[in-house]
Formats: sequence, structure tokens, C-alpha cells
Amino acid sequence: MTATPTQAAASTTPRASTFAILVADKLNDEGLEYIRAQSDVELTNRPGLDEDALAEIVGEHDGLIVRSAATVSANVLEHPGRLKIIARAGVGVDNIDLDAATAAGILVINTAEANTITTAEHAFGLLLALARHIGQAHVTMADGRWDRNRFQGTQLSGKTLGVVGLGRIGQAVAQRALAFDMNVVGFDPFINTPTTMDGKVKLFRSFVEMLPNVDMLTFHVPLTDDTRGILSDASFAQCNPGMLAVNASRGGVIDEDALLRALDNGQCGGAALDVYATEPLPADSPLRKHPKLLVTPHLGASTVEAQRAVSIDAAESLLKYLRGQGISGAVNAPGLRLDLDPVQAGFVDLASRMARLISPMVTRGFASVTFEVTGEQPAAVAGTIERVALIGLLQGHMNTPLNMINVRHAAEQRGIKLRTVIDEKDQRRGEQVIIEIAGEATHGTPPRRIVGGVDDSMHPRVREINGYHMDMVPAGAMVIVQNDDQPGIIGIVGTEFGNAGVNIADMVISRRQRDAMMVLKVDNDPPADLLDKLRAHDSINRAIILKLPAVHG
Repeated sequence: MTATPTQAAASTTPRASTFAILVADKLNDEGLEYIRAQSDVELTNRPGLDEDALAEIVGEHDGLIVRSAATVSANVLEHPGRLKIIARAGVGVDNIDLDAATAAGILVINTAEANTITTAEHAFGLLLALARHIGQAHVTMADGRWDRNRFQGTQLSGKTLGVVGLGRIGQAVAQRALAFDMNVVGFDPFINTPTTMDGKVKLFRSFVEMLPNVDMLTFHVPLTDDTRGILSDASFAQCNPGMLAVNASRGGVIDEDALLRALDNGQCGGAALDVYATEPLPADSPLRKHPKLLVTPHLGASTVEAQRAVSIDAAESLLKYLRGQGISGAVNAPGLRLDLDPVQAGFVDLASRMARLISPMVTRGFASVTFEVTGEQPAAVAGTIERVALIGLLQGHMNTPLNMINVRHAAEQRGIKLRTVIDEKDQRRGEQVIIEIAGEATHGTPPRRIVGGVDDSMHPRVREINGYHMDMVPAGAMVIVQNDDQPGIIGIVGTEFGNAGVNIADMVISRRQRDAMMVLKVDNDPPADLLDKLRAHDSINRAIILKLPAVHG
């Protein structure tokens, strides 16, 4: 077996004696000190760079760390140079062009876990302050007034809170609401069960369906085409009059103009915002002075603990990837893992070899590629298997340099439909990987198909190629011959190999109705004209040469 998880992973993260790291936003001092303490890092700390200045120097660095101020646009990434990874010290990646980064083969990561508690506490604090008018009451006290009767609030106990987005932060907010004896319901399109959090939170099938059932709303979602303006005039109309809303996730999730109208007409009883469509919030924004609004300047992650955690987490995760030690917090490479145990690494290595073996047999282009992964171990790394196999399939058919980050994007840009089927518990078939390719113009031609597994010695084994059943280790120099199943073919092939001075070390033969396939392992690289001589025989339909890495152990 190869020592590293995959050769493709190694090509994604080429090792260097020293890594150049650019910090383009203000980072916590402890995070900077952590980076400076690394013996294999050269740090450039340049917070406050505009897009043009960042574009000018970003390609000179292996890694980039940003927070929310720096804009990493397509223009910045037009000439990425040696840049391999962008780490967002925080959660939201709205300021990073993910499509441009992915197309350039650059991994984007965030530190979603590092500020979960801090952000959840701020959101719940806003809810408490909103329900009891704490901000407005403080202002009157500072003005020397004593307006007890003006600020009659509402208690949280017994009220129903709707949580939009039940990821880490949403669940942390829900836990706090439950501790306050609130009823908690939620909407999350990525959770397909009727309840979550051990049955404590009822889930609705749609956002609009949930609205008439809540007294208060809190948002914990990224800003996407689906979530932009999700709380709008139309959705406010579905709410109970006087509903309270909190947004500490991303600006733009609430339509701010619709919010002002709902506050004015009483459909919304009050709102607390920490994020805005435009940041910093303009000084003349009507959001600043509305009497029913409580606003804070994007403080969700602004605690000593969170700033230290996101800074160090971003630096650690960035260096972990550059050093080839694994991936944490991937945003644009879901399912990709490089921290593999020996069995998982064996299946990833198998997939790479299978793909490189079947790729030369694809002559009608790629309309679709399907990966079937069965068994617990390969299923655990299905995303990595898919990506490493795509590299093996497509690299010889594209001019674009491919790696584990950009290969899915490159395939989809060319209209290739990708599908991965995972079955952890298929005892009948055992642990195996299947790759099936449908061509662009099949004309009745069946899809190309290859099936393989890993034996007890952790060696890759190919068990089927295009309906030819066999048991073969895909390694070393090989010649694959497809021929009519008739007497004398083995003699013809042996003679041509002998004339070319090529020694056959091993031969596997598989028959299929009227034709057959031979896989010949050879001790030395065959000359190029050997293929022409083989193909000159009418009974030989196809002959290809390929070379795969040796298998050790």
C-alpha cells in the first residue's frame, strides 16, 4: 500500500519547507503569536488591504486568513499563484467568492465551532433584551427619567420560539430557550425528521407553515439565494400580530424595508438585529432610531474567548491542511476527508487506481458518472473516494489541472452529472466501490463499469471491468487487450510481446459471451508500436497501455 492516504491528496497539498501565510484582517494577538511560533511559517500581517492590493500579493502565499472585512473576490483570485487555502476566522463566508476559489482549486474553511456558544449567547441575550425593552429602558434612565409604566414586556416562559436553521448555533439557542421553559419549534430544510434534539423540537416542513405557530423568531442560517429576504412582506403577513424577531446570523436574511413596515403597522412587535444587509450600518439608516428596534454592531462573535478561539482555530486548521494532515471546517469541499485510517486509505487508493484504469476505455465522453460505495469503511470516506476517482477519470481528458478541491466543479462545469450512492450495510456485496460512466452518445453502448474491493492484506483488487469478471491487483505496467473469443489469440499476443522484447509477468483472462479481455502485467515498459501491432490483428478489438503505482507489502 502507499504510505499516504492518496496521491491525489498529496497533489492537492504539496509539501513545502516553509509556508507563506498572509493575514489580511485584524486577528487576535494570540492567534498571530501562534502563527509566529511555527518554525515552518513565514507570516505577513497586512490587515486592511483593499481588493486591488490583496490581488497583487495573494498569489505569493500558500495560505490566506481573513475575517469579515477583507473581500476575497473573483478579481482577487484571478491569478491565485501558489495559494492553496483560505481560512475564515469565523463562520460566514459571504466575503469570499466560493465559485472562484473552487475553480482555482483553493480550499475554503471556516471555524464554525469556535464561536458557537458566544453567538448563541448573544442571540439569546438579544431575545431577552427585546422581550423586556432593556435597551430602551436604559436610555431613559441615562436621560434622568423613571418610566416604569412605559416598558411593560413579555416573559419568555410558555412562549413559542421558532428557530430557523438548526445547526450548531441554532441548537445552542434552542437549548437555552428550553431551559427558560419555552416551547421550541424549528425549520431546517436539511433535516428530514419530524423532530430534532431528542424530540424536544418539532420541525415544520416549510418556513411559511411555521410562522403562524410562533410568538418569537430567531435566525441562524447562511445568506443564500434561498434565505435572502426570507422574512418579507409576504411572510410577515403569515405571522401572529406583535411577533418578535431576532437576527444574529447574516444580514439580508430579513428584508429590512419590510421589517420597518411591519414594525410601523404592528405586525411585528419588535426586532433585535446584530447583522445588516450593508455593514457598517449607514449612520442615517432608519434602523438605528426606530423605537421598536434593538441594534448592535455585529457583536455575535465578539468575546475574548471567541476571538481567541477563532483565530487559533483558523491558523491550526490552515496549517493542518498545508502540512497534509487533514481537513477541518471545509466549506467548498463537503465530504472530503484526508485523515484516513489504513482501511479507509486502502479504499481511496483503490478508487484512484480503478478510475485511472477505466479512463482510457471511455471514448464517447462523459455524460454522467455514478459512484456506488458499499460497506461501513468505504462509506465513511465516500466524498474522498468520489473526488480522487474523478481526478483519475478526467485528468487525461481535460487541460485543466485538477485537484481534490476543484474536480467536482470542473466536472459540473462541463455538464457531467455526478451521483454517489452510499450503502453502509449491504452485507451481500460486502465492502466495494463501483464506478459507472455513461457516454455522451451511447448509441446502445452500455456504460463503462469497474468494480473493486480491498483484500485482507489491504491490497486493491479489481473484480470486474465492463462485464468481464476477474480478480486482479491494479498495479504496475499493464497492457489490456479486448479480443474475439477464438483459438489462437493468446499465441498471437504472446508472439507480439516476445517480438517486442516485453516479458509477461502475469496474465488474467476473462470471457464474456463471444469476446474476452486479457490483462497482462509486464516487467518492462512496452514500446509504443506494440499497440499498433496488436491492433493490426482482426481478432483484437482494443489494446491499451497504462502504468499504475506499484503495491507494496
